[in-house]
Amino acid sequence: MTFKVAIIGRPNVGKSTLFNRLVGRKLALVDDTPGVTRDRRVHAAKLYDLHFDVIDTAGFEDAAASTLPGRMRAQTEIAIREADLIFFTIDAKSGLMPDDKTFAEIVRKSGKPVVVVANKAEARGAQGGMLEAWELGLGEPIPVSAEHGQGLPDLRDAVISALGEARAFGEEEEDADDGAAASEVLIGEDITDPDAEPSYDDTKPMRIAVVGRPNAGKSTLINALIGEERLLTGPEAGITRDSISVDWDWHGRRLKLFDTAGMRRKARIHEKLEVMSVQDGLRAIRFAEIVIIVLDATIPFEKQDLQIADLIIREGRAPVIAFNKWDMIDHPQELLAELREKTERLLPQARGMQAVPVSAETGRGLDKLMDAVIKTHRVWNSRVSTGKLNRWLEGILAHHPPPAVAGRRLKIKYVTQAKTRPPGFVVSCSRPDAMPQSYVRYLSNSLREAFDMPGVPIRIALRTSENPFAGKAKKRR
Repeated sequence: MTFKVAIIGRPNVGKSTLFNRLVGRKLALVDDTPGVTRDRRVHAAKLYDLHFDVIDTAGFEDAAASTLPGRMRAQTEIAIREADLIFFTIDAKSGLMPDDKTFAEIVRKSGKPVVVVANKAEARGAQGGMLEAWELGLGEPIPVSAEHGQGLPDLRDAVISALGEARAFGEEEEDADDGAAASEVLIGEDITDPDAEPSYDDTKPMRIAVVGRPNAGKSTLINALIGEERLLTGPEAGITRDSISVDWDWHGRRLKLFDTAGMRRKARIHEKLEVMSVQDGLRAIRFAEIVIIVLDATIPFEKQDLQIADLIIREGRAPVIAFNKWDMIDHPQELLAELREKTERLLPQARGMQAVPVSAETGRGLDKLMDAVIKTHRVWNSRVSTGKLNRWLEGILAHHPPPAVAGRRLKIKYVTQAKTRPPGFVVSCSRPDAMPQSYVRYLSNSLREAFDMPGVPIRIALRTSENPFAGKAKKRR
């Protein structure tokens, strides 16, 4: 088995920068603002010939448990319990702070092996901070520069010394393969091009992004699904900043859930950090297969909700709506009928979209939500044979042929499915540029109804077949 390393320390000492360095990708958000990281993030990492899992944590702060910093600290304490080794990170440039000594005592009481990482050692005057780090009583500080990649050989040797060679090199061959694969991902997970696999395969982890406006209950929903307080939650809006992934098994089906930052209207976003958070969430959408759009049932279908849904559909992802906070609704049956009618009317791009009322607080409706996710995923991966498509097309042309444009009738020759994820079809016709968009929408809706493909985007590309004799005719002239 591989070992786990937790990177801890007070805010703004460079924990996320070190995490990114070990992972080999810029996965965690990094900014000069203290307290950027809030949730704990786990990922496969590599330090030369050492392969392990690394945990990025929020800055350790001394605060009451009920406050946001206090809940962030609780997540860090969980990381300490899970870890086999702790990287106690300090800022060598600024030297020791009182909080460093307080948290060093907590780490000492945990009984876990510790490596003191003196980050920002490249800075002028860092030698003084390095010497101060001896006062922690946790052993020799290792000078590194996470930003520039300096000092990593010494850090490797310190890991081996702290764990012992047998533990550090445990199952090197298997871990090496895992680490190599992990270094190829984009936003922190085993993500390949979701459009590259045409057939339905339920053995691979399904990638599900959970998105919505701030304070809609995204993190609470994921915690309710997996049955543990894995993600930081609270009444404050905008707690989540990074796109954090959680591995989960639902009735034998492997899933990867991506929690994302709340997305506000672009005009309201001013801070650089929020821009970075939203961009991270957009990447999660683009590499997801299913996207659960969490709407606050007390104030659903605001303009931003519709813009988020439209973005997901344009990206070709498979959307599922979760009407959250259903426990706060007084007349649920009446409201549900109204919301489903609004879903059909306001989001015609994916007619028949699955919409499920849930309560992340009470756990109501979670099984129905996951049933909707599985059903939508199958539709998103569905394929129709060319024979069935062209028999369908014959009936369409007999009952509702394309209109005449400029006095000339448009001719459709055949249709075939070119791809799945989402379903994409190619229609061969005489003049693609003249085909009215209203007729293309008619074809799309008819396809959806005839082959039972509700709630997912359907792509239709118009093509014209070249006249094989056109070139020869020109040559004769």
